[in-house]
Amino acid sequence: MTDYELIDSGNGRRFEKFGQYLIDRPDPEVLWQKTLPDSSWDQADCKFVRTHEDKGRWETKPNFPESWIVNHNDIKILLKLSPFKHVGVFPEQDWQWDLILNNTPKDSNILNLFGYTGVATVSCLKAGAKVTHVDASRPAIGWLIENLKLNSLEQAPIRYIPEDCLKFVEREIKRGVKYDGIIMDPPVYGHGPNGEKWSFIKDFPSLLDNVSKLLSDNPLYVIINAYAISTSPITLQNMLQEKFSRLGGEITSGELTLKEQSGGRILSTGIWAMWKKV
Repeated sequence: MTDYELIDSGNGRRFEKFGQYLIDRPDPEVLWQKTLPDSSWDQADCKFVRTHEDKGRWETKPNFPESWIVNHNDIKILLKLSPFKHVGVFPEQDWQWDLILNNTPKDSNILNLFGYTGVATVSCLKAGAKVTHVDASRPAIGWLIENLKLNSLEQAPIRYIPEDCLKFVEREIKRGVKYDGIIMDPPVYGHGPNGEKWSFIKDFPSLLDNVSKLLSDNPLYVIINAYAISTSPITLQNMLQEKFSRLGGEITSGELTLKEQSGGRILSTGIWAMWKKV
């Protein structure tokens, strides 16, 4: 991501730069020692801390803003400090935003499930596509709307729907709606707006099966990202192979990673898999 750096990592934490601000936040996958001294980490503008009494909170320097803007190429992204250590963007997905922008023809119909704050959606819209963006979280939908405004896309052809993704996909099948591309960032666990429960291990296979029924006759891609699940990229690739090998194209998978500046180590943050037209 253009305005992002992983400066250092270690002792269960990341030291990152988003735009002009330095952020220190936890990451349980970081099992090695810091490279930089504590004096460098102490320069952080905000730090996410946990105690035995609470789920965590942000400690910020005076005058830290409620929100700020970063850029990836010509995409503007609104960031905020969320209650769960996130800031509204996953910079390790930046290569996917570029891929989407370069492989989505104008007037394509794209579905973004578990769309979060909508950076992938903005990428689709900038390519000239029509997008249906679904997320069960109303705050996430609100964040998406702010990102649309930032990028002057208020009038773009988009539907944003605060709904349970499983139920939405089932209804789209009944309606006979078809999509040229599908993007998914399913969580390991989650809740729909009406208390629906989501479990990746239990629910993702049926979701993927239903998603395969929504593809148009000339599809472009199916992109899946997953975090904090106890499986490998090969598992996702095998599932895509089962559902989409009949379409030809290519199926690839891998880890979502960030490279730190201090020691050059690679931090694995999640996994991805993709079917793509060739």
